[in-house]
Amino acid sequence: MSGYIDCHCHISAGDFDKDINEVIENSKKAGLLALLAVAEHAGEFDKIIELSQRFPGFIFPCLGVHPVQEVSPEQQRGALIQDLDAALPIIEKYKDQLVAIGEVGLDFTPRYVSSDTDKESQRNVLVRQAQIAKELDLPLNVHSRSAGRPTIHLLKEQGVEKALLHAFDGKPSVAMEGVKAGYFFSIPPSIVRSEQVRPSFLYVFSTKKQKLVKQLPLENICLETDSPALGPEKQVRNEPKNICVSAEYISKIKGVSLETVMEVTTQNALRLFPKLKSAIRP
Repeated sequence: MSGYIDCHCHISAGDFDKDINEVIENSKKAGLLALLAVAEHAGEFDKIIELSQRFPGFIFPCLGVHPVQEVSPEQQRGALIQDLDAALPIIEKYKDQLVAIGEVGLDFTPRYVSSDTDKESQRNVLVRQAQIAKELDLPLNVHSRSAGRPTIHLLKEQGVEKALLHAFDGKPSVAMEGVKAGYFFSIPPSIVRSEQVRPSFLYVFSTKKQKLVKQLPLENICLETDSPALGPEKQVRNEPKNICVSAEYISKIKGVSLETVMEVTTQNALRLFPKLKSAIRP
């Protein structure tokens, strides 16, 4: 099967409302076989399902509650169990259509977490979603900002065997614990930013991710765009067509052909998300 799989994108974002058909067409022209559409909150679940029905065999739904929830455009907070309670009936309704539970995880960024209680609340939400994923025999599509080690440890404690760690910002040594557990790591196009942007904090952030790519076995790497975020240029809308940016960079870092990166990452995605195998329409 020749082509790319975008294992983590927010194609339901309002950024794509006006030109979704063009975005999808450009994705296919760029060699994409499938997009995994992740959710952040219950309010977008129906929209993701509708998009998967509008573009069958190309957009595949993942429903879950993100560790950070928006109260208003100016205010965000850590996820609460009540957020998950609102989502559960919709997950149950669409469970047979899902390819994963996500986007779930932990986010211990200081502006979202002010106490151990906040962290514990996020953990409770993740534990419950890990249980749901096991009950439905689905993988987890995981967010772990400023919480790489706690996230991987919690997944292992919960007996999670199938997980994608998206845009992982932890240390390579921590990521290797995930590799030993059989987890996969997806690489976004923002991996190239330090070559184009000057601020030192961004350089440090990006070089850490580049070191991660060097250390991760190709057999544990998948591709993602996280569209409309994490594009090759900051503050420019990212699109699934930019998946090739990630692939080309991995090719350069690993010293293997672009075709090899395409083939191996796609096979990795099909192993992790087995429902894709019979559903993709080339």
